[in-house]
Amino acid sequence: MKVTEHIEKANGRTLFSFEIIPPKKGRNIQELYNNIDPLMEFKPPFIDVTTSREEYVYIDKEGLLDRKITRMRPGTVGICAAIKHKYEVDTVPHVLCGGFTKEETEYLLVDCHYLGINNVMALRGDAMKHQKYFEAANGGHLYAKELVSQIQSLNTGKYLHDVVEADYKSDFCIGVAGYPEKHLEAPSLQTDLKRLKEKVDAGADYVVTQMFFDNKRYFDFVEAAKNIGINVPIIPGIKPIAVKRHLQLLPQVFKIDLPEDLIGAVENCSSNKEVRQVGVEWAIKQSKELQEAGVPVLHYYSMGKSDNIKAIASEVF
Repeated sequence: MKVTEHIEKANGRTLFSFEIIPPKKGRNIQELYNNIDPLMEFKPPFIDVTTSREEYVYIDKEGLLDRKITRMRPGTVGICAAIKHKYEVDTVPHVLCGGFTKEETEYLLVDCHYLGINNVMALRGDAMKHQKYFEAANGGHLYAKELVSQIQSLNTGKYLHDVVEADYKSDFCIGVAGYPEKHLEAPSLQTDLKRLKEKVDAGADYVVTQMFFDNKRYFDFVEAAKNIGINVPIIPGIKPIAVKRHLQLLPQVFKIDLPEDLIGAVENCSSNKEVRQVGVEWAIKQSKELQEAGVPVLHYYSMGKSDNIKAIASEVF
């Protein structure tokens, strides 16, 4: 079932969903199951699975460093299929512009179609560590709206290079990212909203926001989005703070602001165990207010651990 169909079927009830990261290659999928199992009691209608882009590693060969390209967390589509089979829940693989050609994207989407996966999250992805700005792969997309357009073309039976006459069309429900405090590369929030509308106009069916810690940011963002004609569901993304260094790391990486009350509470903690509890309590407060406002879904960034997400969900759902 599509994400949008789950939202419609809920008839105004706020749903629970979460996002997981594939284990590093060489690790066992059972680790993933161990973190998913405790969250299934809250009946998530869908689970997101992230995709990691390529990165460079350096191998010592007789005193010389040989640069090789690799993916440390492959297997997104396989994990989606495994989760779908094991838990009988819909899955949402993340599809990136970064590191993929248009042809590779088409192959991935065809695999999803074969497996009965009909939800995808279309993202540009981040720049590689050595890049100052994002660069498209040779033969790939530079912007997420281009990726959305390719997926939408597949939904109409149009494949790359017009080499296939399709008897069966895909029917992907397409999610995209939204930024309540604007994307870090956008010159202004209004400009960023225009880019979001371009993605929706290209065929996006719903939006999931980047994490935020002040609900007013989300409410203002939704209102501004509606004012420029964005009428698809906008799902808030929630991440509980877990360690003290998040006070520096999250604003630095995601260019977001943290409320002074939250900063003060974290700074007063004497251990990361206390910080984790502050993060849980703050996320519960956020979640309840959003739920009361009638948001369609509360989407949690679990980052591979589920104990704090379970503690939050137990109080909210």
